[in-house]
Amino acid sequence: MSGRGPKRELAEKIAGEITLSEDPGATLRKWRTDFDISQTDLAAELDVSSSVISDYESGRRESPGIGVVGRLVEGLLVIDERRGGERIRQYGRVLSAGFESDVVYDLREYATSLPLTRLYDDLEATEVASSGTEQVSGHTVIDSIEAITRLSSEEFFRLYGQSTNRVLVFTNVTQGEGVGIALRVINPTPNAVILHGLEEEDLWDHAKELARIDGYSLAVTSAPLDDVLEHLMTLDD
Repeated sequence: MSGRGPKRELAEKIAGEITLSEDPGATLRKWRTDFDISQTDLAAELDVSSSVISDYESGRRESPGIGVVGRLVEGLLVIDERRGGERIRQYGRVLSAGFESDVVYDLREYATSLPLTRLYDDLEATEVASSGTEQVSGHTVIDSIEAITRLSSEEFFRLYGQSTNRVLVFTNVTQGEGVGIALRVINPTPNAVILHGLEEEDLWDHAKELARIDGYSLAVTSAPLDDVLEHLMTLDD
């Protein structure tokens, strides 16, 4: 990767996606909401009325040119930096691990190990198979479909970051069959796995059995993904 740093890499990624999108307004809205920034706050940063941002996002205004896109992106990043820069750091962690942000949403190591029960409580997750794991040292949030279809076995192993003593949170899950099978071929397995987006009754019949055989705690949660990411980002450094 280049030495430009995560902020510049992220700025170029956002600007490129907006500029090349078939619906630039929708793409701008996606990034603004991902940064948890209101139209009003972004408008204030750019010294324009909130209706200008609304018009761009809805397509009522002509698609923004490169100069306007640059200002919009810079506004998002400046606001994030003023709030502590968590979104920029989040992207930097994913970037430094060698992943694209549409495969891995976040990858983080904790300063000290945290109780697994705390993560489950914060993420409204229900444990369906226990492994005896009490503490975890990090997490990785992964789009299951993108990971399974795009990552090699070596890249899949890098999802563990610095340690397998972590929670792998798989999003875009329907029953968990693909995740369970994929983890079968990776050795060692993580200490805990959360399947996001389904209830226990929707879980693949063999998921619990495979978790017990391979020795990881398995949990499910149907909490909104934005809430899950927000909780993970507010864990103590």
